[in-house]
Amino acid sequence: MFSFIARALGLLSLAIALATAVMDITKSIGASEIVLTPLGATWVSLSITSIQAAQGAIQGYIHPLLWDPVIQWILLWPTWSVFAVLAIVLLLLGRPRRRKFGRFAS
Repeated sequence: MFSFIARALGLLSLAIALATAVMDITKSIGASEIVLTPLGATWVSLSITSIQAAQGAIQGYIHPLLWDPVIQWILLWPTWSVFAVLAIVLLLLGRPRRRKFGRFAS
């Protein structure tokens, strides 16, 4: 069950990564220079209240140092790269196990 959920979320993350990469490519072509939209800007444009709620929850319930150096650094990365890394991790976690059978199984 876990592998199915991990693969489904991995494929969704891959689709988001591809869509945001295409958006950055079209913006780059239009501007005649490389345009990389940071994850923080994408998140703010979608819902500013959710990023504020996430900041408050992480600083209040987990640890304030997690938000300030770590998550803010990740929010500066291009959106497509964050979702591509997330997709790779989830797809590797959800890959089917190798079956061990036969004479030469290792």
